[in-house]
Amino acid sequence: MTSIRAPITGRVWKIERRPGDRVSDGETVIILESMKMEVPIESPAAGVIASVEVSEGEAVEEGAVVATLE
Repeated sequence: MTSIRAPITGRVWKIERRPGDRVSDGETVIILESMKMEVPIESPAAGVIASVEVSEGEAVEEGAVVATLE
């Protein structure tokens, strides 16, 4: 299982992929909003989203696990 982590502190603006969705390497999984900028969180590898650990509108810290990939 691979953890997908927030690259910066921000608020979850949009969840693009849900558990069970297949993703490719570099595909956007979640979009954060930080300092009025949209920051995509990309999958580090191809696989299937196992879980999403956050909800839209939730604040996250840099390095927090936002999703897992299997």
